[in-house]
Amino acid sequence: MLLSLLHDCPSSLGAFEQLARDNIVEKVKVLDARARRKGLASLDPEKNPLIGIGMELDAAGRVTKNSYGVFSLSWQAADHPEWPGMILQELAEIRRGIRQAHRAPLRYVIWAGMGGSAEDKSMYNAVGLLRRGPRLYVLDSTDPAKLKGILDDISRRSGLSLADALRRTLVVGMAMGMTSCEPVINLEKLAALYARHKIDSRPNFLYMTLPDSILDRFGKKQGYTKIELQPDNENSTAGRHSAPLTRGSLYPLGLASLDLAKWIEATFLPSGEIDAALRLAAFLNTQAVNGRKRITLLLPKIWAGAGVWTKQDFEESLGKREDFGLKIVIDERPKLANYRSPKDPHQDRAFLVVQIKSERDRAAAKLAALKRAAYPTAVLTLKAPELSRYMQFMHYVVFGIAWLQKMNFVTQPGVEVYKAITNRLHAEGKKAGGSEHTADWRRMHESPRKSRWRGGVTLYYDRLPAGVTIDGPDAASIYANLVRSLAGSREVEYGELTFFGDTRYSPKGRAVRKCLDRAGEIFFRAGLKMPVDIYEGPALNHSYHEMIIGHGRCFSTVLLSEKAEKLAAVDYTADYHRAQFLATQMALSQRGRHVAAITLRDLEDSSLAALAEFFSEAAKHLRARRGAKSRVTEPR
Repeated sequence: MLLSLLHDCPSSLGAFEQLARDNIVEKVKVLDARARRKGLASLDPEKNPLIGIGMELDAAGRVTKNSYGVFSLSWQAADHPEWPGMILQELAEIRRGIRQAHRAPLRYVIWAGMGGSAEDKSMYNAVGLLRRGPRLYVLDSTDPAKLKGILDDISRRSGLSLADALRRTLVVGMAMGMTSCEPVINLEKLAALYARHKIDSRPNFLYMTLPDSILDRFGKKQGYTKIELQPDNENSTAGRHSAPLTRGSLYPLGLASLDLAKWIEATFLPSGEIDAALRLAAFLNTQAVNGRKRITLLLPKIWAGAGVWTKQDFEESLGKREDFGLKIVIDERPKLANYRSPKDPHQDRAFLVVQIKSERDRAAAKLAALKRAAYPTAVLTLKAPELSRYMQFMHYVVFGIAWLQKMNFVTQPGVEVYKAITNRLHAEGKKAGGSEHTADWRRMHESPRKSRWRGGVTLYYDRLPAGVTIDGPDAASIYANLVRSLAGSREVEYGELTFFGDTRYSPKGRAVRKCLDRAGEIFFRAGLKMPVDIYEGPALNHSYHEMIIGHGRCFSTVLLSEKAEKLAAVDYTADYHRAQFLATQMALSQRGRHVAAITLRDLEDSSLAALAEFFSEAAKHLRARRGAKSRVTEPR
């Protein structure tokens, strides 16, 4: 790998020299070896600051989990050349079990997980690594529409009855948290579907999780096979660090006949590449502390699908503090007109450009423009498209920044807040006849702090902090004035548009995503010159929600269809999913974050047209106010 730094001002060399003096990678090797050899009780957080950076501690200060497996697995793999063959043998046994039980080959995989347990699989699909294997579907939502969309697609592609297609399907549940309910909810419904068709689901189901977690207890009760997450059979990785080297990451690749030995070997970074990762960490950290904390990631076309994974790795790891907010901006088409000038005191951008030598460089013109404009830019060039090398490199970058900031990079306290509220709402909803009958849901719908837009679109702003001025004759102008005012005072520095529903497998969901992509471009990027996250909930809440709730400075807009999908065959309703929609708002509100909600009557064309019109009118209002301001301030 080759790293080049452009317009590194102020210089980040001092921060890199500090990382070199601290010798943190070698010290982690020693610490991890001690933890594995002598146990966690032998570790004293007061004597070794690296413990507080990459391990989990209880309230008494005792170490409860070593999470340096993100590096240790690569170091160990160098001494275990048998691991690739071991993984392939395990997969062969899984295939054989399905064939023997059902006289059918494995053709489909449904991977039920959230956040770090799912994003790497989505990335592998997006970049084409899984084309040669069974078709893999990522089930990272409790919206019944997602499971229904997956089952419909399997039936359509197979040309078989659903029962015969299920016999050819492997279902994997993965959760790296003790309290993650989403995979269990989905596995329960899938298990009920197998039972409805009188199919023994045990050969088709397996799970990966922590001992005695909710998923572990469910799997044991059902008699499903538990697979240890790591090849060393330990539990020393956080969910977002489970790629590229745990079974959760290697199984889909092995099923797709990827060369696992080559994949694993690419993570054996030589000292020069680790130094480059720490040099990049120093650069990004220096830019962030000097106000350029919106790191715009430009990836080669063949790796465009790696953006969300990279974003999650950084933001869930480093987004915990109010005073430090290094943000990864993805899915942008670089337009200098959408950025503030480097001379503008509010210019908050730096750029990270990733190139692959063997691929045609489509970003050369854009990179040249960034150079001429003097934006701080790091250029990382790989010799070949080795995704596992890139992933491991980025883990080192995140670790280097965490060390400079003295921040734990393996915990996710913000995610736990929303999960706890969701579970409370869902429990109350069960007694009340559904989440929509809870007091908190009624409060949202009965609040006067809402405005209806034509076509069944309603804007709710009841969860905004006290003192926020609401101004405008209609919903679009209220929304525009809210965000413009908060952006002008620098209380808000980026936006979020998250639809709580499936945007991947259902045509209607894909249409929602297209509408939000357009809204993000015209309202946030062009209208306010700020980045915007556009994604699907609640998957976001398990990836970069950590930064929104931890660091703040975001205007969140969460969207939901009032007409909920359901899967009647197994009594799968959107009740838990809707609790997550409301819990997200409540969690952000508790932390004083800025959040508004938009509901649509349904996902029909007329409703989506009304939503598109809402954002178009809001963008026009921004332009009108900007024009009025410029006319007033013109010298006479």
